[in-house]
Amino acid sequence: MNLTNVPLEIPAGANLILGQSHFIKTVEDLYEALFGSAPQIKFGIAFNEASGPCLTRADGNDHSLREAAVRNATAIGAGHIFVVMMKEGFPINVLGRIHSVPEVCSIFCATANPVEVIVAETALGRGVLGVIDGSAPKGVETAEHAKTRHAFLRTIGYKR
Repeated sequence: MNLTNVPLEIPAGANLILGQSHFIKTVEDLYEALFGSAPQIKFGIAFNEASGPCLTRADGNDHSLREAAVRNATAIGAGHIFVVMMKEGFPINVLGRIHSVPEVCSIFCATANPVEVIVAETALGRGVLGVIDGSAPKGVETAEHAKTRHAFLRTIGYKR
């Protein structure tokens, strides 16, 4: 078995969601879930088939985000994974709907941070073992940090 870390490309101002699914219908169902959750968002979706023609299937309402999703899914090269690239919205706006898509098995990460995917490769193919999402902690939150966090969440409208 060979292990590889695959750095993913996240366009400026975008967020990425990486998950695992099990059926060709994933692309259509994720499109409906994303658009139904937050119709203002711009997004691209890519899904790697794991049988049959083993194609990377793609859709979305933004060409550049669709292409970024395809590049990332292709770089990972594992079957049954999907990549969503999105702007003008945040993963928190859509994760509930994505989780409720029947063919979605799991979500590895939802982030705008630099992210690397740890991929294992055997004679059968490639699989995602996990992700490295952002940087390691540099300390423990102080009362001042908590105050800043609370203010930020209210500024962006997630808390009152």
